[in-house]
Amino acid sequence: MLIRAGFDLTYRAYAPTPMVSLLSIRPERRADLCTPHVLSNDRAVPMEDYLDIFGNTCTRLRMPAGVTTLSCDFVVEDCGEPDAYDPSAIQQDVADLPPDVLQYLASSRYCETDLLSNEAWRLFGHVPAGWQRVQAIVDFVHGHLTYGYPFARATRTAAEAYNEKVGVCRDFAHLAVTLCRAMNIPARYCSGYLGDIGIDPVPIPMDFHAWFEAFLGGKWHSFDARHRVPRIGRILMACGRDAADTALTTAFGSVDLIGFKVHTDEVDSIYQSAPLTMAA
Repeated sequence: MLIRAGFDLTYRAYAPTPMVSLLSIRPERRADLCTPHVLSNDRAVPMEDYLDIFGNTCTRLRMPAGVTTLSCDFVVEDCGEPDAYDPSAIQQDVADLPPDVLQYLASSRYCETDLLSNEAWRLFGHVPAGWQRVQAIVDFVHGHLTYGYPFARATRTAAEAYNEKVGVCRDFAHLAVTLCRAMNIPARYCSGYLGDIGIDPVPIPMDFHAWFEAFLGGKWHSFDARHRVPRIGRILMACGRDAADTALTTAFGSVDLIGFKVHTDEVDSIYQSAPLTMAA
């Protein structure tokens, strides 16, 4: 399967402003690219890539005063299969986890395991460890939170989402990550593309998506508390402890986002054009 994806993000800066973006796909997906994956801008501003501590590709630039559009458009090959389903995947003892995975058990900016630990054990302590426990957490979060763009709030934490019972995809991911970590299951927050592939079209503007991965049986597995069921065509851009580690852009000054277009569609060839859908 071929998927064409990309974006046009337009910003207004009131003075020259340093910016860091996490808008590139993860390095492990670059082998699947059928066309070049290049971030560009319409002001000829130099941009420099580097890897952060989580293995994400970051791009830094100095946004000039005025209006600037960051863009990307690429075609990537995908297996075309839904997210892997492996109910035999075990939950490893903490003592046996790889050192680099241990950080995904700790509390973080948006994932307060200390506040939700007792509740997590009350809700899931009776569920068999491993895949079944993670799926129980996914099912709970999916049913506990009501989804809607009007509920979006950039500062909402997992504990606040649990109490308010509303949120957007990042809140679903944060709450599921927090509950997993409280049960000693390493979990990391993910951001990327997820189109309406293999499902009926969704009548809302295209956007980037947030989900999470749990470390079971020695590897990372994708789970999505917002949609609950396996989906086709995830394109991972960044992962980290929570949304603070995977922000699409971080501006070190006064910058407004004034235009937002994202596309991700199945195509028949690398030459097929993809519609751009304006997001609210």
